[in-house]
Amino acid sequence: MILNTTTWILIVTIATSFYAWNKPDIYQKWLLNPYKVKHQRQYWRFITSGFVHLNYMHLFFNMFALFFFGQHVAYYFGSNGDELMLALYLLGIVISDIPTYLKYRDIPNYNSLGASGGVAAVVFSSIMFDPLNPIYIMFIPYGIPGFVLGALYLVYSYYQGKRMADNINHDAHLYGAIFGLVFTVLLRPGVVVSFVEQISQWRL
Repeated sequence: MILNTTTWILIVTIATSFYAWNKPDIYQKWLLNPYKVKHQRQYWRFITSGFVHLNYMHLFFNMFALFFFGQHVAYYFGSNGDELMLALYLLGIVISDIPTYLKYRDIPNYNSLGASGGVAAVVFSSIMFDPLNPIYIMFIPYGIPGFVLGALYLVYSYYQGKRMADNINHDAHLYGAIFGLVFTVLLRPGVVVSFVEQISQWRL
């Protein structure tokens, strides 16, 4: 059986997260520490930080979302869709961390980790292709159209990123989502017309 790209990402990310949890020195070396990226040129952290997670729940939610949206995005991209989805995911991890790097590059003790930026890029790419597809979230029994939930998510991430009231890297969520939109439009410009046509037909 040939595994698709989404499944390979899941396997590798789960394996590396478990490995890092059992190797504290590796765990510390793989975190995104903007200070060490700048002052010690440890650029690999932009990638490795996307393959380690804080705990089981953090890992589960990211991989759960990737499982449901990753293969859809590969399908929507058509030919060479698996390659484009992989590029979207990996670039989403790196690019979503650049604002975090710029903000905290002179603060030694700041660390960030997780695949949220890459996952957000994949989810929002899916929304561009299929904006009316209902997305279900915990405790809400009804699916919310992707473009509605996506807009709310962008506003929430921007607001929380400005507040900095918790330990969640909302900037990575926000910029990962924006990158997913931009990447999709650049690679498949016709998606804009399709997106507008679909949401124009939506009714409550």
